[in-house]
Amino acid sequence: MQHFRHLDGAVLDRLFLHAPEKIDTAGDLGLVAVGLGATLYMPATRADLTETLIKRSAEGVCSLVIDLEDAVADHNLEEAIDNAVATLDALAADDVHGSLVFVRARTAQQIERICTSLRTDASALAGFVIPKFTAARGGAFLDEVVRGSTRLGRRLFSMPVLESPEVVFRETRDTELVAIRALLQNHREQILAVRIGATDMCGMFGIRRDRDLTIYDVRVVADVISAIVNHLGRSNESGFVITGPVWEYFADHERMFRPMLRQTPFAEQEAVRFRHQLVSHDLDALLREVALDRANGIQGKTVIHPSHVAAVHALSAVTHEEYHDALDILESDAGGVRASGYGNKMNELGPHRNWAHQTLLRARAFGVTNEGITFVELLKELAER
Repeated sequence: MQHFRHLDGAVLDRLFLHAPEKIDTAGDLGLVAVGLGATLYMPATRADLTETLIKRSAEGVCSLVIDLEDAVADHNLEEAIDNAVATLDALAADDVHGSLVFVRARTAQQIERICTSLRTDASALAGFVIPKFTAARGGAFLDEVVRGSTRLGRRLFSMPVLESPEVVFRETRDTELVAIRALLQNHREQILAVRIGATDMCGMFGIRRDRDLTIYDVRVVADVISAIVNHLGRSNESGFVITGPVWEYFADHERMFRPMLRQTPFAEQEAVRFRHQLVSHDLDALLREVALDRANGIQGKTVIHPSHVAAVHALSAVTHEEYHDALDILESDAGGVRASGYGNKMNELGPHRNWAHQTLLRARAFGVTNEGITFVELLKELAER
């Protein structure tokens, strides 16, 4: 897969110092995980599922999920499973433009059924999203994905979703996360990323966050996210890539609070009208949440609407400044500090080393922008496609 592949060469040359790499999905697990970007969910009951997946992939979406869980009513489940299998067969015979396609399955038995029902080479199936993952019930899902990989002759990825009461409630949280970490370690080669199910978490407290707020304003959920990153997002052999929770709004509405986007970056790029469009579609709060995701050690994001993809990917590209700071930090194995080449910060060669490694990994997946190119220009180019 390759990000921004739908932009033409002249645009890529104008925007990027280093364009995104083509990612071998059978290669480095960490690079594939960082490269997920905005993961777009779609109900498996859609009559036009195959066509929509191909269309969204051509628009630059690199990870897509066919949803058999919350998006499907119980009485439509059989129809949804059949439609998912037919879609995967059709995609294998067609062309999904280098995107990864996953299935979110309710049960381990559904994983077995899908893997045994595919009539083609199953090349369109990247793996499975496992909802409501716990240490007690998650092993059966992971074992079934292993059996599916053996049956189909290639590695299938697993992406557990943490959203259960055992993880959310304080009295069981740490014990559960320790047990989940041990389970995931035993299946490390198949765990692509750990996903966060913030909607289910909110539901346990009767909360639905407002579109004027980010998930980090909902303290009970922010505390859970912090614990998940602490246990599972460490920069060592025990850590995994953790993806951001869903942003669930996309319609216009009457606003209570001031927009979260400063005017200056848009005024400098003569894009004030574009800023107004982002604000009117609630994308300013999404952009704010993506920035907070990264500040809290989270990569990528679950999305439910195509308009969200450009926002996530524009903020995922590595800036010229970040890239050169990372190179400076990794230039020497010695400690100490040195001034950034941009003359606006100190780079500490020891504490910032893990950040630098992660930044260069993200640079491979999403590219490095040219000097002076901001997220505004990249987002504007993506939004116009």
